[in-house]
Amino acid sequence: MPKMKTKSSVKKRFKVTATGKVKVAAAGKRHGMIKRSNKFIRDARGTMVLSDPDTKIIKKFMPYGF
Repeated sequence: MPKMKTKSSVKKRFKVTATGKVKVAAAGKRHGMIKRSNKFIRDARGTMVLSDPDTKIIKKFMPYGF
């Protein structure tokens, strides 16, 4: 059986923790900061852990990441 391919977009956007959770950067921080509130910019700082239903979707695209 041939190897399964990993989605390149997923491999660039997500990281897997040691416990198998998926870390992702906050959305909406690429450009247009002038129209965003300071509260939004503060809350979107750093990384966050995906929810369980979203993690299940991402795991299908990364067969060897888990």
